[in-house]
Amino acid sequence: MGVSLTAQQLIGLLVDPGSYRSRDEPAAGDAAPADPGYRASLARARERTGVDEAVLTGVGRIGGEPVALVASEFGFLGGSIGVATAERITRAVERATAERLPLISLPVSGGTRMQEGSAAFLCMLRITAAVQAHRAAGLPYLTYLRNPTMGGVFASWGTLGQLVLAEPGARLGFLGPRVYEELRGVELPPEVQRAETLAERGLVDAVVAPEELREVLRRSLSVLTRRSLPPAGPAVSPAAAPATAEPAERPDAWQAVLRTRRPDRPGTRELLRRTAEELVLLDSPGGRDGALVRALAVLDGQPAVVVGQQRRTGTQERPFTAADLRAVRRTARLAEQLGLPLVTVVDTAGAELSVQAELDGVAVEIAYCLTTLLALRTPVLAVLLGQGSGGGALALLPADRVLAAANAWLAPLPPEGASAIVHRDGGHAPDLARSQGITAHDLAAVGLVDTVVPELPDAADEPAAFCARLGSAVAAALTTLTATPEATRLTARATRHRRLGDVLPPA
Repeated sequence: MGVSLTAQQLIGLLVDPGSYRSRDEPAAGDAAPADPGYRASLARARERTGVDEAVLTGVGRIGGEPVALVASEFGFLGGSIGVATAERITRAVERATAERLPLISLPVSGGTRMQEGSAAFLCMLRITAAVQAHRAAGLPYLTYLRNPTMGGVFASWGTLGQLVLAEPGARLGFLGPRVYEELRGVELPPEVQRAETLAERGLVDAVVAPEELREVLRRSLSVLTRRSLPPAGPAVSPAAAPATAEPAERPDAWQAVLRTRRPDRPGTRELLRRTAEELVLLDSPGGRDGALVRALAVLDGQPAVVVGQQRRTGTQERPFTAADLRAVRRTARLAEQLGLPLVTVVDTAGAELSVQAELDGVAVEIAYCLTTLLALRTPVLAVLLGQGSGGGALALLPADRVLAAANAWLAPLPPEGASAIVHRDGGHAPDLARSQGITAHDLAAVGLVDTVVPELPDAADEPAAFCARLGSAVAAALTTLTATPEATRLTARATRHRRLGDVLPPA
């Protein structure tokens, strides 16, 4: 694709009409360079683009929400970053932090300005430090990588957004193709540095066309800047929450397994689309049809970050990969940075079983997910939606509270796999399902599940009503968790996991 929009064009596309106000001023280090050739290049760039540097900064509104913006101008020496450019960016970030504003960065750059050498290169540290302080303050930092974004910009502030969005077809990478060819003697495959390739590998959160970016940012900011609603009544300690909401009947374990395998059973995407007031679906490893769903959502007034397993797309089962697990951890860190609750949704036939999965470290990634969620300071709510097979399911279950659909289940292996180990055949799967204590009610008895959400008798036969019931339960749990003081909640979480597996007295 061609070069991106100019900085001014893109800002005009994003902000509410008449709301943008430039904050550009001559930055320190903007003295005329000694090299006459470089001075001439700067003069030509200013005349050609009508701007004085390779970046514009200012404030505006998107959907009425005040934001700070940093937009690169590729027409100005390829959007390269010199000392003066870096100082302007750093000041913009620092002002946004001081004023508690969300920050939108729109980089397009070939990287460091070669005419200024190491001094300019080191300024990437200056910008990164300012961005880190902004994020540490719990403020949104969103980046939109345009074509091209390369070198030190890509390797620092360009990819540090809590959300990293990208222009379709954009070339994004560390080393430019000409430099790569010169250093390595071979051409760099063009697909390696494409936005879509990075999105498939979980390195970019969403590929968004410029004309769609305003709406994506508006919805994202609606979630990220919204305060949780206060609870209707007094805060309830997680330890004191009611254990179960009884359905009309407890499903047979094997019947529950079969029900969760129905192709028409609502999955994570359908649950979100039916229940979220505001929803931003992000890309995941494998794209929008992969085994993982990542989203920003408002659920009955409660803003949250959601990461969930999508067991099936159409007729195809989706194995849960090491890349998916890495994306879970990235999403959990996003929730913590923004001070939003994390909702995990479990529905998987299991983690990927293959030579490649072993080489990718799928077991190690499961362990990292467990430790990440256990240590997360933000509230965590887990939803056991359907199948809960093996370590791939367990990885998303450390939480302050767990909701489960009435037919949902959790087991070390699918019942057929357990039967193969115990009886050397799969024919005893129904008996193993019934004897292993895998159902939602069994899991409540050993301290994992706090609330069982009824199915009457099968979510696939009542998708709208089931999703509404589960959505209400999620919102109620989030209200309680966000109202509970952090120290109280973390103490209760530690006590909860210390007791998991012990048979609890009936509620």
